[in-house]
Amino acid sequence: MFIFVVAQLLRFVLRAPSVTTEVLCASISAYLMLGLIWTLAYWLVDRMTPGGAFSFNTNTGERSINGFTGFYFSFITLSTAGYGDITPVSRFARWLAALEAMTGLLYVAVLIARLVSLYSIPKSNDS
Repeated sequence: MFIFVVAQLLRFVLRAPSVTTEVLCASISAYLMLGLIWTLAYWLVDRMTPGGAFSFNTNTGERSINGFTGFYFSFITLSTAGYGDITPVSRFARWLAALEAMTGLLYVAVLIARLVSLYSIPKSNDS
């Protein structure tokens, strides 16, 4: 469901003839929903990996990708901040983290390029 909504939002943004408030809101919504999709993926990997898919370098007592911890790791990875307090250790978790980081970088690069190109197109005066 989330993937369909993200695809439709991106389709709307990429096909928009000009930059509007709706286009900006759709692009922000798609980015946030991407983070939620990755949160679910990390949670599933953590549940399916015996011995744990992630290493925690903090003293918070948290040792699994539950609730806010998964959300936090997803958005830190999507934004490529990567604080290092949670580290993917299983092969599949590392692949997911690498894919999410690339997705975050490419999303921002492509989105900014698209919005700048839309904004810089001269408006035609049909009056």
